Amino acid sequence: MVCGRLTTSILTLALCSSSAFAGDEPTYDVVIRHARVLDGQGNPDFPADIAISGDRLVRIGRISGHGKREIDVHGDYVSPGWIDMMDQSGDVLIRNGLAENKLREGVTTAIAGEGGSPVGSAKLGEYFQQLSRQGISLNFGTYYGAGQARVEVMGDVAGTPTPKQLDAMKAHVDEAMRAGAMGIATALIYPPDSFQSTTDLIELARVAARYDGIYASHMRDESANLLQAINESIAIGEQAGIQVEIFHFKAAWSPGWGKLVPAAGELIKSARERGINIASDMYLYTAGGTGLDVTVPNWVWEAGEKKGLQRLKDPKIRARLKKEVAAGSVPGWSNLVEASGGWDHVVLANAFNPKYDRYRSKSLAYIGTQLHQDPADVAWDIVLQAQPNRAMALYFMMSESDIETALRWPWMSIGSDSGANEKAGEIDAIGLPHPRAYGNFPRVIAEYVKKRGVLTLQDAIRKMTSWPAERMHLSDRGAIREGLKADLTVFNYDRIQDNATYDEPVRYAEGIDYVLVNGQVVVEQGRHTGAKPGQVLYGPGHRAEN
Repeated sequence: MVCGRLTTSILTLALCSSSAFAGDEPTYDVVIRHARVLDGQGNPDFPADIAISGDRLVRIGRISGHGKREIDVHGDYVSPGWIDMMDQSGDVLIRNGLAENKLREGVTTAIAGEGGSPVGSAKLGEYFQQLSRQGISLNFGTYYGAGQARVEVMGDVAGTPTPKQLDAMKAHVDEAMRAGAMGIATALIYPPDSFQSTTDLIELARVAARYDGIYASHMRDESANLLQAINESIAIGEQAGIQVEIFHFKAAWSPGWGKLVPAAGELIKSARERGINIASDMYLYTAGGTGLDVTVPNWVWEAGEKKGLQRLKDPKIRARLKKEVAAGSVPGWSNLVEASGGWDHVVLANAFNPKYDRYRSKSLAYIGTQLHQDPADVAWDIVLQAQPNRAMALYFMMSESDIETALRWPWMSIGSDSGANEKAGEIDAIGLPHPRAYGNFPRVIAEYVKKRGVLTLQDAIRKMTSWPAERMHLSDRGAIREGLKADLTVFNYDRIQDNATYDEPVRYAEGIDYVLVNGQVVVEQGRHTGAKPGQVLYGPGHRAEN
């Protein structure tokens, strides 16, 4: 038989084709063998090999060619790389781009900016360029803060902006969007963000919406007034015509456990059904973590942080503050002491002071007893003596049943509310020893798939991959499909386990054997390789310099 001669025989054509390409098999950069592939879109797993060339997935199935690097995963699961929808690594990546705790959790993409970007709008493009020059191990994008725009124009004091000031804030948002911000974010529980009105936020959100940006929010209240806060987010989305992301969804108020979360779910579901593009993310722990300064009512900070710290030293003001904390509700302030059920459930995490750090993991009530002081005085003394650092605490405010309810919602994704560690095995860069920085993503599978059966494995992976990719407009990530970016997480289902606890918050997870970012191996056999193939992820308004 001579190949190429005209024939009508299908068999002959097949043999000719096979003979013609024998020995001419493709060579790939990486081939992953014997994987159980979870495509990220909620489908059942299937057996396949995965071939990568450059930073792309080029073939999925039975791979007859070979790779420069061959990785046999022996039947472990391979999923798209996991996406952290609420990261806090904006500052630390400039100092250390390895983000080891994130990568060893299986995270390949992080979206930061709850409190804003690390620099102002004028320097945001320069910041992104510096990240690219220095190198980062994961993909990274950030929001710009609506509060940043306010501070750049008005400082950190309370007050209503003039029309001229509001126009200046809008110009900062416009500049940040063109530099590559994903949208604008708010942290409305904290001053000076808390001084912004809904009307002002709608105006700023309209600017971001012109660039197909997102409005993301740590809402004004996640406790007794949770539903009102969600309604504000819905109103901003509806009136500004912008996509809305609710950061770290929770019902942090014990009297409302079992009631607030279902009501909140119906509220968001109803908004989605009438065309408002709103969704949320969450972490999977019953304790929140933030500064100890949130135990101070917001009016103290109305003249700015410097004046507020002076006020906090005044015994007469402290007497008033103690009454307000005990009373519960104060207009314009979310009382996390009440939400936690009292000082017994507010636990010191990081005082940045040896005098108090010996009481880490102890409640403020216990510390007050030991020091023969009112726990409020202890808390506020720690705040003052931690300066210029921000003293941190854990607030035990949520119920496990509420977490399970919210996690099941199809529009819920996963965010850690934690930063990368600057040094391996140490607490994250924001100084908060909370297990979510080391264990949040493996915990989704270990606790809520394997142990409790709250989610199927396929849906858990979807919540960490294709769904957040869709929310963040990352059309080339979040799924295992030929032509997409080769961000992959390889894990052993039997061994995957989050090991971080409140007492030991910096223990790495187990069972995540390989992590690839843009086609390069960043975690191998559970260890960081030192590679920095991560990319800056620009928002849709980015205007690259020509």
